Amino acid sequence: MQLNPLTAISPVDGRYFETVKPLAPYFSEFGLMRYRVQVEIEYFIAMSATVPELEDFPVHTLQELRRLYKNFNEAHAAEIKLIEKTTNHDVKAVEYYIKKEFERLRLEPFREFIHFGLTSQDINNTAIPLLLKEFIEREYLVTIEMLLSKLNVLAIEWKDIPMLAFTHGQPASPTRLGKEIMVFAARLEKQLNQLKSVPHSGKFGGATGNFNAHAVAYPTIDWNKFGDEFCHHLGLVRSYPTTQIEHYDNLAALFDNLKRINTIMIDFSRDLWQYISMEYFKQKIKEGEVGSSAMPHKVNPIDFENAEGNLGFANAIFEHLSSKLPISRLQRDLTDSTVLRNIGVPLAHTYIAMQSLSKGINKLELNKAAIDRDLNDNWAVVAEAIQTILRKEGYPNPYEALKALTRKNEKITAESIAEFIEGLNVKPDVKKRLKEITPFTYIGI
Repeated sequence: MQLNPLTAISPVDGRYFETVKPLAPYFSEFGLMRYRVQVEIEYFIAMSATVPELEDFPVHTLQELRRLYKNFNEAHAAEIKLIEKTTNHDVKAVEYYIKKEFERLRLEPFREFIHFGLTSQDINNTAIPLLLKEFIEREYLVTIEMLLSKLNVLAIEWKDIPMLAFTHGQPASPTRLGKEIMVFAARLEKQLNQLKSVPHSGKFGGATGNFNAHAVAYPTIDWNKFGDEFCHHLGLVRSYPTTQIEHYDNLAALFDNLKRINTIMIDFSRDLWQYISMEYFKQKIKEGEVGSSAMPHKVNPIDFENAEGNLGFANAIFEHLSSKLPISRLQRDLTDSTVLRNIGVPLAHTYIAMQSLSKGINKLELNKAAIDRDLNDNWAVVAEAIQTILRKEGYPNPYEALKALTRKNEKITAESIAEFIEGLNVKPDVKKRLKEITPFTYIGI
C-alpha cells in the first residue's frame, strides 16, 4: 500500500490535504529541509564576512549559494533523504548535501566552514521558528484577517437588526444582531494584536549555548554579537543565555495565543449553530448536496460543526505543545525534537476550521421573520426598562411590582404590558414614555 490521500492515516494528509496544501511548504519534511538549507547557507555567508580563512571566498558566488534554498525542490529533498539513510541524522544529512553542492560549484576549499562549530539545534531552533514566523505572516494572518473582515462587514450590515438576547438560555434584554457579531470581531482583533507582539525566538550558540567551539577557534571575535546579528538577519530574536536548545517560552506564548483565538472561534461556531437552530438564519442550498442520508429535508450547519471539531482538536495539541516544550532535562533531551515535528498539525486543523467558518458565513441568509417573532413573543423583557424608569420616578417597590406581573403563569403580551402601565399611579408623560418601550426599541446603545 502506497501513501496517498486515500491511505494517509491523518485526515490532514488525506481527506483535507487539498485544503491544507498551503501549509506543506512550511511544515512538511520537505519544508523543514528547505529552511535548514537556508539557515546553513546564510550562516556560511555570515561567516564569510567574519573569519579570516574565508576572506578569499568569491563573493560573486553568493547569489548561486542562495539559489540552493530559493530553488530547493522535491528532488533535492529526496537527495538529502538518501544521504540520511547513511548518516541516520537529518541535520548532518543537510550538511553533507550542501558540501556536495559546494563541490559542484567548485568551492571545495571552503566546505569545512559549512555547519562550523554548530550543533543540530542551532539549525533546528532557527529553521523552525523561521518557518513558523513566515507561515503566520504569509498564510495564517491573511486567512484569519479575511475572516475578521467578513465579521466586520456583517456587523455593519446587521447593526440595526433588533434581536432577542439570551442569558442562561432564557430571554433577556434585547440586543442588535450586528453588535453580537461585533463582539467576536473585537475579541479576535485584540488577540491578533497580542499574537503579532510575541517575538519569534531562536537559539544560536553552539553545543551548550556558550559558543565553545567558536571561541576556542577565534577567541577575539564577539560571538554573542555575531549570534544576535545572525538571528536578526533571519528575522528572529536570539534568546540568551540558553542551554543547547531554545527556551521555547515565546513559542509557548504563541501557541497559547493561538489557542485563545481558536477558543473565540469555537464560541462563535456554537452561537451561530444555535442561531441556525433557532431559525434566525437559513443556509443557502448548494445543488446536489445532501444533508442527511435518511432525511431528505435536512440542511445541517456542518461548516460550523466542522470548525468546532477541528478547533477543539487543534487546541488540545496546542495545550500539549505549550506545556511540554519549555521543559527539558538539564541541557537538553530529545523530547522537543519529535514534538516540534508536529507543530503543523494543530495549525492545519486551525486552517481547516477557518476555511469552514468562512464557507459557513457565506451560506448565511438572515431570517428576520424568525428574529421578529421571538421579540414579539417575549414582551416580558421590557420589564427591566419599566421598573428602571419607575425607580427613577420614585415609584414604590417597582421591581417587585414587575416581578409579580411577569412571573404569573400567563403569557406577557403587548396588551398586558399596556394594561399594567395604565394602572400605574404616575404622571401621564411617564405613562406615555413607558408605552413607547417595545422589545424592538429597547436595544440599548
